[in-house]
Amino acid sequence: MTKDLPQEEHPDDDAGLYVISVAAELSGLHPQTLRQYDRLGLVSPDRTVGRNRRYSLRDIASLRMVQRLVGEGINHAGIKRIIELETAMANMAVEVAKLRIEVDALLIENPLKGLQTRKKNDVIIYRDNEK
Repeated sequence: MTKDLPQEEHPDDDAGLYVISVAAELSGLHPQTLRQYDRLGLVSPDRTVGRNRRYSLRDIASLRMVQRLVGEGINHAGIKRIIELETAMANMAVEVAKLRIEVDALLIENPLKGLQTRKKNDVIIYRDNEK
């Protein structure tokens, strides 16, 4: 008879787990750069009660993306705008998915009865008699 082992819980990607020194090492950036990106609003880590930064896996991925965009020559204002637009696009994609589910449910409840054909009108052709 085998005893069931408790399942190991994995932290959420948004959980602020890493202190700034570990986040700097994982992202390949200097801790001062992480502080600057926080001040600019490019990355917003969680804060402890003592106001210390705690970075999540998602924050570290964002730091790497910022580093890549800086390497491509994009300034911080441009990077912030890119992040805002990507966030908006992701939010809209979620909204579209929800609406698709709702439309599918409505179509199941109320199937289409077929397309109605519109009444055909005679086409009148006017000729120019000025020749």
